[in-house]
Amino acid sequence: MTDKFLLLKEKAAFIRKEVLRVAVQNGAGHIAPSLSTVDLLVALYYDVIRISKDWSGSAEWERRDRVIFSKAHGCYALYAILCDLGFIGRADWENFYKGSFLSGCLERREVCGLEVSCGSLGHGLPMAVGIAYAAKRQGGPDHKYRIYCIIGDGEMQEGSNWEALQFAAKYQLSNLKIIIDHNRLQAMDFLENVLSSGGRDGQECTKELVRRVRAFGCYTKVVPGHDVRKIVQALRGVNRLASPRSPGPQCLIAKTIKGYGLPCMENVPKFHFRLPTPEEMAMGARL
Repeated sequence: MTDKFLLLKEKAAFIRKEVLRVAVQNGAGHIAPSLSTVDLLVALYYDVIRISKDWSGSAEWERRDRVIFSKAHGCYALYAILCDLGFIGRADWENFYKGSFLSGCLERREVCGLEVSCGSLGHGLPMAVGIAYAAKRQGGPDHKYRIYCIIGDGEMQEGSNWEALQFAAKYQLSNLKIIIDHNRLQAMDFLENVLSSGGRDGQECTKELVRRVRAFGCYTKVVPGHDVRKIVQALRGVNRLASPRSPGPQCLIAKTIKGYGLPCMENVPKFHFRLPTPEEMAMGARL
């Protein structure tokens, strides 16, 4: 029997190629922040979450898990996955950034798997907290779904996120699973050069983020963000943490590389919104 994690790794490689192909051919610039999320999204959509295209329009649809993609400028991998799963049409994905309904930042279209509109940073997590709180208050079998929020580490500089975490901890929202894409780069520089402390090796930056998230009431775990096996294991682990021992929200801090898969982009701040040149593409890829 083929190892499922090998299949997930192959799927992640396919999604990266799709992101690069469509983004370059259509002139869409947010490639690097999209590439850092590929393995996280593949783990969620192909192994962990409860969602099915066949549920659309049925009572079961209400029981789906919700994925709130807060770092909405890095949405290309999400689009590619939703196309692969049949939620988004192939023509719409191929014409992304060139006239289809898919925009550079997410716009809500539930039937396509796009749960909320995001763009301005710091909005996704508060909305995810609201959804999780409503589900908990409503109760019953139709509201047992989990809410996963993917957020950038640079985005965690927004004060609205910390207010949301306080609320989630106060009301013990164990149905909320937060995934921080910890690639250590925000729009144009490393976090350590903007607001975070520590050296360029990133160790102190990670420790500081862990300390803060734990202080705000979240169970917190650091995972390698490009190891699909460990991501799946960690996600399935936090899904079992809804207990008196850990009654509040859970947070995975995924250590990723911005631009992962393209040597010309990896950890290079200028590629936040920039297309690679033919010469840079000739440097090869680890896809």
